[in-house]
Order: sequence, then structure tokens, then C-alpha cells
Amino acid sequence: MDLIRLQKFLADAGVCSRRKGETYITAGRVTVNGAVVTALGTKVDPQTDLVEVDGRVVTLDQEPVYIILNKPEGYVTSCEQPTDKIVLDLVDIPERIFPVGRLDKDSTGLVLLTNNGRIHHRLLHPSFDHEKEYDVTVGRPLGRGALERMAHGVVLDGSPTRPARIKRRSAKRFRITLQEGRNRQIRRMVGKVGNYVVKLKRIRMANVKLGDLPEGKWRYLKPAEVKTLLRLLD
Repeated sequence: MDLIRLQKFLADAGVCSRRKGETYITAGRVTVNGAVVTALGTKVDPQTDLVEVDGRVVTLDQEPVYIILNKPEGYVTSCEQPTDKIVLDLVDIPERIFPVGRLDKDSTGLVLLTNNGRIHHRLLHPSFDHEKEYDVTVGRPLGRGALERMAHGVVLDGSPTRPARIKRRSAKRFRITLQEGRNRQIRRMVGKVGNYVVKLKRIRMANVKLGDLPEGKWRYLKPAEVKTLLRLLD
């Protein structure tokens, strides 16, 4: 698709008028591929560029696509990264899609990809309390006290993490369910109790489960999964 001016893209997507779009841009409220853009002459490719206004993804009207990917280690959960492999390299479809949230480069597991900006916002915003579940292996055995401390909350960046559900799987392995997603949160929580993460795999987001999907492979969400997910987000 041809490049179009950013303010026209916002207008075509129904966000606002072109003139209002110019105001949003100069005020620093619009990002393209994660970077704030304030130049009115900026052009974007609607098929490849990720545009957000006040943190909300903006897309042109198109048939919704919902994909689950089992991300291998070494891939960046981003739409564009000049020096790294990205998750979109693993999914070859004509529609423009983007990942919902991030998963560390060193982590593996479930990544949800879609072109539905509403799902992106509602799955990630902490006020909606949607769960994300992870399978974690650490370097040293974890005692009961360490698990309880993480479950009750540890202080990161000056504020405590929200309570989490934790279930031990073995001396060095546990599953943790969060309702928030701070930067490298689980790795930092484990560090707070004097341990370190060896393997970190996301196995669920809301009702969407990774299941036995092989690493590096993807599939479309089943109609029943989409229906339940949309109902949860209402």
C-alpha cells in the first residue's frame, strides 16, 4: 500500500478530523512503531506501521484477524526492529497484524497477534484485570517463603506488584498468574527473592491457551476462542 500522511491515516481510521489529527501529532500524542512523532509531514504505511494515539492502536477498517504464536527464544515482540528477528517474521499472511503486548527476547511462549486495536488496549490495560500465566524455571530451589513473598507482592520501581497466584511444580519450577505486566516483571520478582530465571514461558492470556502448539508455529484462533475472548473484553 502507498504511504499516506499520518493525519490522513487518523482521519481515515475514524479517530478524528485531519485538522484535529494535526493537533494530536504536534502535541506528541501519536506514536509510530513506538516512537513519538510530531512532524506533520510524516507518512506511514497502513499495512506495516503501528500507529497509536494516547497508547491506543489505530487501524483502518478490515476483517479482524486473531493469531496465536509460540514464540521461540531470540525473537523480539515488535513490529519493527532493525537489528533483531521479530515475531512477525514467523507469520506469513497478507493482513497487517501486530503483537498484543510484549514478551522478552529471552522468553518463549504465547504471543497473540491481531489487527483489532480494541483487543490490544483492553487486554493490556491493568484496569481490566485480564490474566497472563507463565511457566517459570529458576536456577536454585525456591523455598515456600520466597513463593509466598512473590505471591503477596514485591516492590518494583517504588511500588508493590499486585498479588499473584503461584503454584509450585517442582523445587525449581512454578507457575505464576499475573494481572499486570511491568517490564521484565517476573525476572525482577525472582531476583528480589535471591534467585534467577532460567526459562520463562507464557502459556495463557485471558482465555487463550498455548496448549501443544509447537515452538515457532502459529495458528488462527478457533471461532469459540474468539467468541469467548470478545465476550471477556466487553
